[in-house]
Amino acid sequence: QGQLVEDGGGLVQPGESLNLSCVASGITLDNYGVGWFRQAPGKEREGIVCISSVDDSTYYADSVEGRFTISRDSAKNMVSLQMNSLKPEDTATYFCAAGFLDFCSAYGNPAADFSSWGPGIQVTVAK
Repeated sequence: QGQLVEDGGGLVQPGESLNLSCVASGITLDNYGVGWFRQAPGKEREGIVCISSVDDSTYYADSVEGRFTISRDSAKNMVSLQMNSLKPEDTATYFCAAGFLDFCSAYGNPAADFSSWGPGIQVTVAK
């Protein structure tokens, strides 16, 4: 298993943007499907975005589609999550995860599909 580390979180106002990064070591991230999950206080962890390993096809949860974009940077062994038009309900701890996924499910992949996880990073959207 490789190690993943998230970066780029913080406190922003509604409507602003953040770019989260997920940098891998010990594995080549291009060979893995990568997902972003988030967990708000008192709520279950939810999968919001996924990018497949075969053709970089993607899945976005309804709550983030049109506002969030996932992309790979092979040279940096990294996956980024560009988050625009942030809302207070986006406030959560965000986790990146990697797993042997050829394709992302059209309904979102469960956490069990991912074998490597980052420690998480806080995103807070508030006035």
